[in-house]
Amino acid sequence: MDKKKVFSWTLYDWANSAFATTVMAGFFPIFFEKYWSNPDFVDKSTFYLGLSNSVGSLIVAIMAPFLGAISDTGSTKKKFLFTFAFLGILSTSLLFFVQQGDWQLAAALYVVGTIGFSSGNVFYDSLLPAVAKKPKYDFVSSLGYSMGYLGGGVLFIINILMYQNPHWFGIQDSTTAIRLSFVTVAVWWAVFSIPIFLFVPEPKNKDDIIFSDAVKLGWVQLKTTFSEIKQMRIIGLFLLSYWLYMDGVDTIIRMAGKLALSMGFEASDMLFVLILVQLIGFPAGLLFNWFSSIIKPKNAVLVAILFYTIATGSAYFMTSKIHFYALAGIIGLFQGGIQAISRSLFARLVPLGKEGEFFGFYNMLGKFSAVVGPILLGTVTLMTGNARMGLFALIVLFVGGGLLLTKVDFDEGERIAKEFSK
Repeated sequence: MDKKKVFSWTLYDWANSAFATTVMAGFFPIFFEKYWSNPDFVDKSTFYLGLSNSVGSLIVAIMAPFLGAISDTGSTKKKFLFTFAFLGILSTSLLFFVQQGDWQLAAALYVVGTIGFSSGNVFYDSLLPAVAKKPKYDFVSSLGYSMGYLGGGVLFIINILMYQNPHWFGIQDSTTAIRLSFVTVAVWWAVFSIPIFLFVPEPKNKDDIIFSDAVKLGWVQLKTTFSEIKQMRIIGLFLLSYWLYMDGVDTIIRMAGKLALSMGFEASDMLFVLILVQLIGFPAGLLFNWFSSIIKPKNAVLVAILFYTIATGSAYFMTSKIHFYALAGIIGLFQGGIQAISRSLFARLVPLGKEGEFFGFYNMLGKFSAVVGPILLGTVTLMTGNARMGLFALIVLFVGGGLLLTKVDFDEGERIAKEFSK
């Protein structure tokens, strides 16, 4: 491996994970309920936040395969990555200016930020084969997620200190501190994204063409990719499995903070749990790579799905802080691992020269899962008036995804991928 390329690639995870941690999981749900929307209508704000997540994910899901196809045809993965990273950075920084009660503008900027964050990951993921050979996919993918947990956790701890002790930083009050935390995320994301653009080369398509022609051919390539996925039954089965179980994972990532508040826990409890998950997630991501090498990656993902199912079911009966912390610890152990190994498993099934278009479909299904999950959770919560029932409903997604994954033959999938390589 070229360590400089690998480190530069993983630093993007370090950079944009600040958005996932401080914004998506941390302060945005708190601010959305307590500051931007009406705190007296918790169920409604849960529904609106779930809807905002779903709208952003739906837009990304629709765009991802097409953009991935264009990036392969025109060798523009890094250009698209830069564009969407800039979009996410800009919208995140603008959250500072949203005034109290203006939940519609806050939700709109959040949707745009989510589009920038998630769409950028389409092209970030597709660069994995450019920085590592297939035997190292699991390790490099796991390292990326571990770096994300560490980087996101470091900034989140700083942001929490700003929130709890604003005078340490010369900040007027806690409300201003949260607003400034969005600015720090934008700066962090921008600065630590620089290495991937400088030091990670993008493999050139031997038939490289100009962007306008790439757009036209992108539509043609998209149809071809869809046709190939239908022919490659194994990759289609894996994508369907991934869609289901990542539905549950992404929904918990995005909605856990809001659910904790709805269940009566304090904001301080939620912030502590998020730090706990980040600190556990860093070493756990690397350990999960070692674990997967012993029992095989597919089996490792199945173990993670099992523990997610147990944790989600147990959360229905959650009453004490200790229970809350214990469940968070379980999530921290498996969250990074299930994401990292899923990404490297899929990379094994992707034909060479078609990384962008296939990872476009991969991210499309990942985002479609984030469309269904939050709406399912929010709707069940709204209908029953009970956030615990909304969370419990996610179990079916983990069970369905796990059952389908047991039927995926990755050895056969790799053989078929060679036949479809350019």
